[in-house]
Amino acid sequence: MFIEPQLGKKEQDGRAGWIEVVCGCMFSGKTEELIRRLNRALIAKQRVEIFKPAIDKRYHDEKIISHSQREIRSTPVSFANDILLLAGDCDVVGIDEAQFFDEAIVDVCNYLANSGKRVIVAGLDMDYEGRPFGPMPQLLAVAEFVTKVHAICAETGELASFSFRLTENNSQVMLGEKDKYEARSRKAFFEGMKDRKEAEGTKPKA
Repeated sequence: MFIEPQLGKKEQDGRAGWIEVVCGCMFSGKTEELIRRLNRALIAKQRVEIFKPAIDKRYHDEKIISHSQREIRSTPVSFANDILLLAGDCDVVGIDEAQFFDEAIVDVCNYLANSGKRVIVAGLDMDYEGRPFGPMPQLLAVAEFVTKVHAICAETGELASFSFRLTENNSQVMLGEKDKYEARSRKAFFEGMKDRKEAEGTKPKA
């Protein structure tokens, strides 16, 4: 379990900020861990601001809600730079579903950390094809602390780190839950991708 290097109120002379990234596949508990860390900061009486991409309305328009229904209030934003305008004089900034933000999210997180804030980011590290997702690789590179969480493979029961899309949709961004995705181990994921490509190759052309 991640233990914070520092908790409590910021000293008058300030302190160094940092970036934490929680990454993994669908259903691995990324948002659950984000909420846990933010709640601990609130218990420590720190000033916390929390953001999520405005397009993510799966559970609630404003709140961040995990698959297990834990929730915390947040502010939906359309662009990464909006976070700078809204973060204010807080101690901790939480950001969920970072993979959906534009590339400016990396500079935003660096700026906030350089300003003495603790920045906690959660997001998918890979898309439905097993490729690095959006700005996540850059965020992982600049973060002081990285936690990769795992789900359980729906096919084998082993540890899973890939998100397998169950529907035929080639858009990189497609919001969904267990009706559209399942967590898979490496072997099960790539076997599923191979079977899908073979099935697509046998379909008659329109």
